[in-house]
Amino acid sequence: MAYDRYVAICKPLHYGTLLGSRACVHMAAAAWGSGFLFAVLHTANTFSLPLCQGNAVDQFFCEIPQILKLACSDANLREVGVLVVSACLAVGCFVSIVLSYGQIFRAVLRIPSEQGQHKAFSTCLPHLTVVSLFISTSMFAYLKPPFISSTSLDLAMAVLYSVVPQAMNPLIYSMRNREIKDVLRKLITGCF
Repeated sequence: MAYDRYVAICKPLHYGTLLGSRACVHMAAAAWGSGFLFAVLHTANTFSLPLCQGNAVDQFFCEIPQILKLACSDANLREVGVLVVSACLAVGCFVSIVLSYGQIFRAVLRIPSEQGQHKAFSTCLPHLTVVSLFISTSMFAYLKPPFISSTSLDLAMAVLYSVVPQAMNPLIYSMRNREIKDVLRKLITGCF
């Protein structure tokens, strides 16, 4: 999405050549391939962990931190290594998104008309909102200190980063539609 917005705003005349069907297939294949690799890496590592405290997880979601609580302490180092590799990949994606949007904002601020700037920003802000929501909730879920951990807080965090961004995605993207905005405004003002 960030690359799509970058090409649409910074190089609009080259959009058809830079983002043809071949480029879209390559980007989709890279996303699916890296997601599959990430899943296989975590799954293989998780199933090879020796569990010292049984196999009952205290949550509805079977999250990696919950499984690590059940594992023997010497096995945690292996999963921490996998998490470090995953974090490096996530940081790489985050940096590329930030750099893309830096270029986009620089190009948008050069647009002379305020209406043109508003239109360009309105195409980028939904994606930035969804990405920010996902990254902030998942960072809080995975980077919070262990002493803050409680079963109910862990469950709330798991729901927050796995359900909320995906549920908000259609709402955030549809907010560009004037009819949806009007219905939502009537709904909110009618309730209060």
